[in-house]
Amino acid sequence: MPDHRHDEAALLARAAAGDAAAAAELVDRLGPRLLAFTMRMTGGDRAAAEDIVQEAFLRLWRHAGRWDADGTAGLGTWLGRVASNLAVDRARRLRREAPLEAAPEAPDPAPSALAGLERAEREDALRGALAALPERQRHAVVLRHVEGYANPEIGAMMGIGVEAVESLVARGKRRLAALLAPRKEELGHDDG
Repeated sequence: MPDHRHDEAALLARAAAGDAAAAAELVDRLGPRLLAFTMRMTGGDRAAAEDIVQEAFLRLWRHAGRWDADGTAGLGTWLGRVASNLAVDRARRLRREAPLEAAPEAPDPAPSALAGLERAEREDALRGALAALPERQRHAVVLRHVEGYANPEIGAMMGIGVEAVESLVARGKRRLAALLAPRKEELGHDDG
């Protein structure tokens, strides 16, 4: 088992035994990346992302006494899978609760008059294109290309095989390219 996994498992065991400092250290180590991931999965809704992160850690604390340090998933992978499932559940719940007429309008693809920075425009375009992907493709693409997880870790988080991850990522990238193609020149990518 890699050292960081051993370290994290030891911290979790201490947290399960009531060591608040160990629990705080785990949150400090794993929380920022998990929050960044959930922010992307909730379309930038910080409050929803924070709620998901909090719930994921609560589930970890409940599971702490039974954690298998030699299991296939590290703590970060396990938390990522829980957060991913919570984000999917939240999105489904919102779709069920909100009638189609109440759905927010799609963001205007034209660059804002105040957003003169090319980078901000690119980020907005990518965020919008990511939001247009089917959930599973979006999750796989974000986990792979934004968060930097390896395909086996993504498979563990999403509960699918590596081949399925590869397929989701490939289809997601093709769809992103198609969605962003009309804006290539505007975003400064007119070189093919």
